[in-house]
Formats: sequence, C-alpha cells, structure tokens
Amino acid sequence: MSLAVVTASHSPLMDRAKPAQDVLDRVGDALDSARAFVGSLDPELVIIFGPDHYNGFFYDMMPPFCIGTAATSVGDYGLPAGPLLVDREASRELARAVLGAGLDVAVSERMHVDHGFCQPLQLLFGAIDTVPVVPVFVNCVAEPLGPASRARLLGDAIGRAAATWDRRVLLVGSGGLSHDPPVPRLDGAPPEVAAGLIAGRNPTPEARSARESRVIAAAGAFVEGTSGLRPLNPDWDAEFLHIISSGELERVDAWTNEWCVEQAGHSSHEVRTWIAAYAALAAQGAYTVESTFYEAIPEWIAGFGITTARMETK
Repeated sequence: MSLAVVTASHSPLMDRAKPAQDVLDRVGDALDSARAFVGSLDPELVIIFGPDHYNGFFYDMMPPFCIGTAATSVGDYGLPAGPLLVDREASRELARAVLGAGLDVAVSERMHVDHGFCQPLQLLFGAIDTVPVVPVFVNCVAEPLGPASRARLLGDAIGRAAATWDRRVLLVGSGGLSHDPPVPRLDGAPPEVAAGLIAGRNPTPEARSARESRVIAAAGAFVEGTSGLRPLNPDWDAEFLHIISSGELERVDAWTNEWCVEQAGHSSHEVRTWIAAYAALAAQGAYTVESTFYEAIPEWIAGFGITTARMETK
C-alpha cells in the first residue's frame, strides 16, 4: 500500500487569459514538478476529490458528497468530453466505507463532471482517461453548505479504506484557494438563471459558449479592478497552506462558511477538496509535504496553489 497526494487549483481561464510570462513559467515549473512526483509514484488508482460548477450537479438533487461508479466529462472550456476510466468496484467499496463510517454519501452510476475534475487529470496525466479513477464530488458551491469538518471526515473514511488496499493510490484535491469567480447563486437569481441552476443539464453549444464568454469578461474586469468580485487573499491562502503542511487538519473544524466567504470569496470553499485529500492521507499516519507552490494570479481569478505530499515511511 502506498498513498500520496497532489492538490492543485484549477481555473478554466488557464488557456484563455495570460498573466505575465514569468508567472506562467513558475506555474509551468510547478506543474512539471507535480508530474514528476506522480511519475515517481506510478499510481495504480487515482481518487480525485473535485467540485462542480453547475455542469453536472444541480439543485434538482444536490448531494453534499457523491462517489461516481461511472463518470463522463461535459467538455467545458475546451477540455476533452467523454468517459473517465472509473474503477467501479473501488468506487463501490469506498461508498460502503464512507456510509459505514456514518457519513451520508450519494452514489452515481452516471456522474457528469466538468473542469474541476478534468483539468487536473489532463494536466497531470495528459488525458482524462489514462488512469483508473474514483471521482468523489464535494459540493463547494451550492448553498446551503455543511461545515468544512464534514469534508475532513469524508477524507478520513476514504483514506482508512484505501490504506487497506495493496495498491499505489494517488489522492488528488482540485480547487481553491481564495477566489470569487462569477458563479451564480440561487438566492435572488432571476427566474431564467434559477432554472439553469435547478436543471441546466445539456446546454446548447451557444449557451455554453455565452457562459464561458461571461467568465472571461469577468476576469478582464477583475484584473482592471472594475468588478465587484472579492479580491484574492494571499494571507488566507498562506494560513491554509500552513494548516495542511502542519497536519493540524482539525483546525478547519472551527471555520464557519460565512467567515470563509468574507475572507476569501465564495469559491474558497473548494479547499474542501484539499482538506478531504489530506485527511485521507493523514488516516494512515504522519505525512510529509514535499513541495508547495503558490501564486496569486488575478488573470485566472485564483489564489493558485499546488502541493505534493506522501506518507512517511516507517
């Protein structure tokens, strides 16, 4: 058994908005380092904790957590569409383990995922279907949200189950850090927007393109300082990175959702995917964070981070 972690911010703007070349170079070096880390592990299975941005999960039935026994990429922002290589039996075993630990988790035989899952798979492995995966959806957007502590407990249950396998397992957390992109909220939404949040599956290509164009325009306004989006918060990001490097994951139990939004934006809740991944690693004992990269990148509306960690050898 071998467990390791890669966590990474994602941004649909990575191929659509260009920060300064030195920033791109630093991000590229960090991604190269993460890919080398993954290559050294040579994982037989990837358990990926990811969010959704109203592309696969909607208010007609919004679970706090869901494990996919099959999953298909919707192909947003130019990413590949089509099926992921899901290990169905591993997914079902993890679902049983989570339920057995007293946490409620949904199971999907037809999960749809967006860039929150597919971008890290594409960046780390070159494609979305080259390595067996277990996709674990963590609701980080649709209010009301449970406490961040639930993500920690989810990861702990999954990590305890994965630690019993004789497999090399990579845990991936996708999302965060501080950022407040223009994701619509149900409360106060106009009727046509609310309808999309409730049951907006399978939009027309024109509708998807218009949505993506609005995000790109919002990024431009954010860089110019003319948007109403909350600013990035490198101090909050640094404190979160310290929490995961120290292994003191229980500290997130004291967070309130309102405090996270105030400090780091509505989509800062995506760090729940990192919390789950690190809690899964911590379930087997002590771990070492081997690399940490951070850059505040306004062009991507992201406090952008990448970390790697592995279990300590005994």
